[in-house]
Amino acid sequence: QVQLVESGGGLVQAGGSLRLSCAASGSIFSADVMAWYRQAPGKQRELVAINTSGGWKNYRDSVKGRFTISRDNAKNTVSLQMNSLKPEDTAVYYCKVDIGFSEYWGQGTQVTVSS
Repeated sequence: QVQLVESGGGLVQAGGSLRLSCAASGSIFSADVMAWYRQAPGKQRELVAINTSGGWKNYRDSVKGRFTISRDNAKNTVSLQMNSLKPEDTAVYYCKVDIGFSEYWGQGTQVTVSS
């Protein structure tokens, strides 16, 4: 069983930066996929960034060039560096880890970008 706890959310002005961190209670060394999702009010949850065990990374088009996902197996963390934030980035951000046939979600952290 893996528990995930996100941190680093908050209120920031447009153009600012935040770094989200997701700490896992167990080892994520065998995680096949680590990802960040977000959900804005009244909208469906959407994939923001993904990082596979093979090192492949991908981002949704609207955050490419601004967000960077990274994982640290030694520290059991996955992070999301968010630069040049826009009001449309406002959402609750969740990390997700896939290990085998199991998937684990964090509780979410609020990111609010003011214009």
